[in-house]
Amino acid sequence: MQTHWSQEQMDAFSKADDMYISPFYSDGKTPGTPTWIWSVVVDNNLYVRAYNGQNSRWYKSAVRQKAGKIKLNGEEYKVTFQPVDTDAALTEKIDKAYKDKYGNSMYLSPMLSKGPVSATVKILPREE
Repeated sequence: MQTHWSQEQMDAFSKADDMYISPFYSDGKTPGTPTWIWSVVVDNNLYVRAYNGQNSRWYKSAVRQKAGKIKLNGEEYKVTFQPVDTDAALTEKIDKAYKDKYGNSMYLSPMLSKGPVSATVKILPREE
């Protein structure tokens, strides 16, 4: 059972800008509508933030269902979602990863604000 991403996957994920996230609906089996989202790799973990903070529909589903699918780097993966209580050091690392990857986007500043930071999620592979 794969419980961590491989180094090859992490290297590919760190460069990819094509993540679609689909937490399960309330039935726990049906993936929701794919939502395009920014992703970053920090300390060999895959993270995302909800642009609209904890009010984001996909974030609420991810926290409630704790599982779903992602499509990233041209591949689909079954995943689990773990909300992250980011301490200052981890927040700083994730912020830096966002700046490095998306630094020339007008959407970067909002992604570093309190709402999205409070809606940070770690994504892990899941086997059924």
